[in-house]
Amino acid sequence: MAKNKRRKVKHYRRSFYSRGMQVRRAVGIGVLVVVVLAAAWLAAPYVLDWATHTWYTVVRDRDLSASSPAVSESLTGEQQAASDAASSVAQSQPEQEPAPEPETPAAAPTAVVEGPWASAELSALTDEASIRAEARRLADQGAVYALVPLKDSQGALYATSVPAAASGIHGSVDGAAVARIFQQEGLVPVAQLEAFRDPLAARADRSMAIRYRSPDSGATDYLWLDAASAEAGGKPWLNPYADAAVRYVAALLEETRQMGFAHAALQGVQFPGQVSSKQEFGVTGARPRDEQLAADIAAWQTQFEGSLTLWLSYPLSSCTDSPSSLGAPAAQLGMRRLLVRLPADSGLDPQARAELADSLAAQGPEHVMLLG
Repeated sequence: MAKNKRRKVKHYRRSFYSRGMQVRRAVGIGVLVVVVLAAAWLAAPYVLDWATHTWYTVVRDRDLSASSPAVSESLTGEQQAASDAASSVAQSQPEQEPAPEPETPAAAPTAVVEGPWASAELSALTDEASIRAEARRLADQGAVYALVPLKDSQGALYATSVPAAASGIHGSVDGAAVARIFQQEGLVPVAQLEAFRDPLAARADRSMAIRYRSPDSGATDYLWLDAASAEAGGKPWLNPYADAAVRYVAALLEETRQMGFAHAALQGVQFPGQVSSKQEFGVTGARPRDEQLAADIAAWQTQFEGSLTLWLSYPLSSCTDSPSSLGAPAAQLGMRRLLVRLPADSGLDPQARAELADSLAAQGPEHVMLLG
């Protein structure tokens, strides 16, 4: 039987690929590497942009749009590009308006504020143009308060509807126009009124007046005069004990309030300087003069509390002494706000004025203003 011989496999040392195929394979790999590198190079800024924005806005919770120029200059090219991109995104968001600052409430018209006082000239208040010119004159002087003399010691006053004052009409002054224009010019208008020195109202309604007492027959229907006779210049006075007189003054205050005045200053809240047995006051309840004046002031202050700021005006001599017209120093009559009229030659320096105001305030008033 023939013996099977195993065939030998012949091995060749050369590669499976030919030389040409190997070259093409190397070229293909090189091209692929170049394409991948090129794609990575082109995509790098966008990848860095996304990564940087995500890191700072999400992880670090920072607003890239708030970066200062100094910080931006220190960044690398890629970081600067990312920062600019983040800024563009932030700027595209709608800006939030800052919350408005709370407004300081304006002072109430009846509030007491600090500032100089000045008096308006009655003759300069004839029409709106002259009223405005007078207001600006006072404002240019630095005045804050402007005293407007609406009723004088002769009884002459603005055009009023209060019956007892009908004979004393001084119709050239439009109180409502004065109050309105002065306020527009930044002033605090103050209606200045005489209280019990009012000969016209005393004659118009004798129930409000001080009567003449005869040594023989007692009370009479005649009016008491502050001089020997009318020919000698004597004038009647309103009676601080008479309820009708107190109500009359209150009616004038109410009328000025309705005109637009938030402040009023009463002068002449006093008795005549003379003390005479010929004066008949009617029912007094045995009250001394100072207590009666304090009661009248308290009645007015209570009536106009919160609606009209009431000032009581007296000369300095009535505040430092105890005149018979008051029965006590003015500051002790219970008023809350006191105006002190200084003499022209007082010569008080700022420190002396402050000390005087403090000493008067210590006697009771909440506010003391020195005029002059």
